Amino acid sequence: MNSIVSFILASPLTPLEHAARHVLNWLHTSVGLSWAWSIVALTVIVRMLLVPLTVKQIHSMQSLQRHAPQMKEIQKKYKQDKQKQNEELMKFYRENNVNPAASCLPIVLQMPVFFALYFVLRHFSQHPPGGSLSWLGVVPNISHKATAHWSGYVLLVIYVASQMASTVFMAATVDKMQRTLFMVMPLVFVFVIARFPAGLVLYWVTTNLWTVGQGLITRRLMPKTPAPSLFAERKSSRTPPKDARDDGDGGANGAKKGPEPPKPAPARSQQPPRKVRRKKAGGRR
Repeated sequence: MNSIVSFILASPLTPLEHAARHVLNWLHTSVGLSWAWSIVALTVIVRMLLVPLTVKQIHSMQSLQRHAPQMKEIQKKYKQDKQKQNEELMKFYRENNVNPAASCLPIVLQMPVFFALYFVLRHFSQHPPGGSLSWLGVVPNISHKATAHWSGYVLLVIYVASQMASTVFMAATVDKMQRTLFMVMPLVFVFVIARFPAGLVLYWVTTNLWTVGQGLITRRLMPKTPAPSLFAERKSSRTPPKDARDDGDGGANGAKKGPEPPKPAPARSQQPPRKVRRKKAGGRR
């Protein structure tokens, strides 16, 4: 099964595999890094090339956060009709220039590099290059499976922790159920990635740590965009200006109230006037 998958992926990824091998060779021979640290440097280079898409991803996540209340209202309104709900959501995306798929672009573009590096490490296991393939003196061989040595299990634990930490920043706009799903996925995916070489686990740990650092920096530098209120008052031709309204506290800005309109005079009683009897001058005593 692995040979079939490798055969299907090898042909389209061959140019990318050669490029990754050349970069690793340059980092190892010219820069003087070990093969393991060359993988770390290659990961950093890939993430730096993806910075423009990452900025677009951040803006897309902020846009989704701003429009989340309106989208929830659409989902609630067309809860019984899923087709109509999807049509209205797509219409809402077009009108507000929202692209939900933009938040997934950096991850999607990293997958070809991941598989290209897999083929490079598989070539390393078949034809070991010159130089040590260990990492920090703990991982004996980065081209072997992660589970081949106890240090690989340490890398897998770091992978799960870093993947969960990166999910906190990547899934900031999704609901609680989806975020829970994203937090559980590393625990499931770890059994798959454990079958890959330790160098690939090192690659994914590095990109997760980059995502965490990137999230911390963007949270400090980029201003937060508050979501619009669903109960915001809509202005119309009958709505008086805000500073002229009587809100019980002298207006919104503390301005003095204008002169009150004159009160209407009380309505006169509709009953006939009462007759008063006068005493005659020469009346009885």
